[in-house]
Amino acid sequence: MNEARIIVGIDVGTYKVVTVIAKIVENVVHVLGVSEVKSQGIRKGQIVDIEEAVGAINNSLEAAERMAGYSASHVIVSLGGSQIESQNSRGVVAIADPKGEINSTDLMRVIDAAKAISIPSTREIIHVLPRNYIVDGQEGIKDPVGMSGIRLEVDTHIITANGVSVRNLEKAFSEVGVDVDNFSFSGYSSSLAVLSDTEKELGVVLVDVGAGTTDISIYTEGSVSYSSVLAIGARHVTNDLAIGLRISLESAEKIKLFLSQEPAKRFIRTEEGESEGKEAKHSDEIDLTSLGLPEEVRKVSQKTLIDGIIRPRLNEICTMIGLEIKKSGFGGQTPAGIVLTGGGALTVGIRDSARRTLAMPVRIGLPANVKGIIDEVQHPAFATAIGLIMYGSRNTTSKSSGFGFSFSKVGGAGPSKIMKKLFGFIKTFIP
Repeated sequence: MNEARIIVGIDVGTYKVVTVIAKIVENVVHVLGVSEVKSQGIRKGQIVDIEEAVGAINNSLEAAERMAGYSASHVIVSLGGSQIESQNSRGVVAIADPKGEINSTDLMRVIDAAKAISIPSTREIIHVLPRNYIVDGQEGIKDPVGMSGIRLEVDTHIITANGVSVRNLEKAFSEVGVDVDNFSFSGYSSSLAVLSDTEKELGVVLVDVGAGTTDISIYTEGSVSYSSVLAIGARHVTNDLAIGLRISLESAEKIKLFLSQEPAKRFIRTEEGESEGKEAKHSDEIDLTSLGLPEEVRKVSQKTLIDGIIRPRLNEICTMIGLEIKKSGFGGQTPAGIVLTGGGALTVGIRDSARRTLAMPVRIGLPANVKGIIDEVQHPAFATAIGLIMYGSRNTTSKSSGFGFSFSKVGGAGPSKIMKKLFGFIKTFIP
């Protein structure tokens, strides 16, 4: 069964739409196709123009399909934005057969009991993640199936989203011609791709820095204990550069990406006559000639650019992350520190800002346990998309139970997608 499972994950972000098509073989992700298309009609993780969003999603999906040689009919989609909220809940049930063993039916009943929480009618439950089980007062049980007991309890972490945003995403994918089998919080998906089991057990904070939002997922004792989204991201650094240097956003983005390279590639070499006889020194000026910016910006001061513009914004983002960790109540239970991922994790100086502001160990998280076209996805920006594949591989039940996915080869696409393409073909003959 595992050998034939192929999953399609689509990360719908503020800056880009990433599609990954992968095969799951013995719990290892083998990437078959990947594509990255600039987002349109999406702001801060939510759709603001459905037609533009449909176009971007369709372009990304078709590019990945061409690379993989497959046609998707069912997908798993990331869900983010400041609409995300979370809370912890406990469920309690009596064991169906006190003289027998705890079975999967008992687990479903106790999780259903934990889901019975009071939430506004406008919100939908996206995840119910068991943290630990308690059997007759014995705590810290990860899997109670097969154990004996009378009373079963579960501590869960529940993530909810705005129902309207979920419907809009579903409509967009419906117009593309594929069915959404499951949504997954992008911060949780990223954690599946980049965190190690040891970090989860010790306690760790996963920070996914996107363009418009920053997702936070806090693990304690191996399970998610807190999830939230900050309405600030790497795009704010780009905006600051554009305002500070009086250039376009496109040029500012080029400069930001250029600064993420190795320092040796940035600085102007002082090999001219004026430097003869002197000790070789790093120039404070950064050479931007190779970028070919339309504003004809050639040289800028590193102190002005990094210390004056970028670092204050990164310090602000890290301060907000620190406040969110404090708000969660789990601040003292994360000795493994901070793991930064997402496209914004490579912003110049972000590790130093996080280490200094949060006073915790910091590392950059890359997708792990991946094979196939790994050159394309070995980058923090692909953490969520790879995490969606891993999430899909763990949840194989039907959509009616909240999970599921399926896939078909070329020639076996879903009926909605075939009819859409056939209708488009017929329209070309209508005058």
